[in-house]
Amino acid sequence: MRFSIMLRSVMTGLCAVLAGCSCSKIEDYAGNKPVLDIRQYLNGDIEAWGIFLDRSGKADPSFHVTMKGTWVGNTGTLEEHFSYSDGSKDDRTWTIAFSDDTHFIGTAHDVIGEAKGRQVGNAVNMHYTLALKAKGSIYNMKMDDWMYLMDEHTLINHTYMSKFGFKVGELIITFRKK
Repeated sequence: MRFSIMLRSVMTGLCAVLAGCSCSKIEDYAGNKPVLDIRQYLNGDIEAWGIFLDRSGKADPSFHVTMKGTWVGNTGTLEEHFSYSDGSKDDRTWTIAFSDDTHFIGTAHDVIGEAKGRQVGNAVNMHYTLALKAKGSIYNMKMDDWMYLMDEHTLINHTYMSKFGFKVGELIITFRKK
């Protein structure tokens, strides 16, 4: 009996690791303040600084992003311009559409299918597959993207990246609304 409980615990832990996602649920942030509505936060000019951490935690390239968001009702466009520490540059334009006050989908040229997201309290969570360019190849990475509003100007983004269920790395980004 004791062995089966221990085996079940090990299997549950292994499944969590293989899932390659965080254990948080968006509902955990209900009631947190300040309330994040990305239709408001991602409207106008925003600047961000970030870093990629590989699966061992080693920091790789850092980057700077300038963004401009525009909204018409529940549909928005977010233009992102990336400058990396190695001198490379990249652009991404998101189209985001809300179906109600908490659920939205997002699309971009390098997102496979749609990003599905929710906002609750001070947090946003999105799940999507990103066609990521690295070392001359393209890798389809599962993204578990979390954003947390700290104050009216500051947003922190923590993204977990996985491939075949295994953690590949993480992104940590600090946004500053102008």
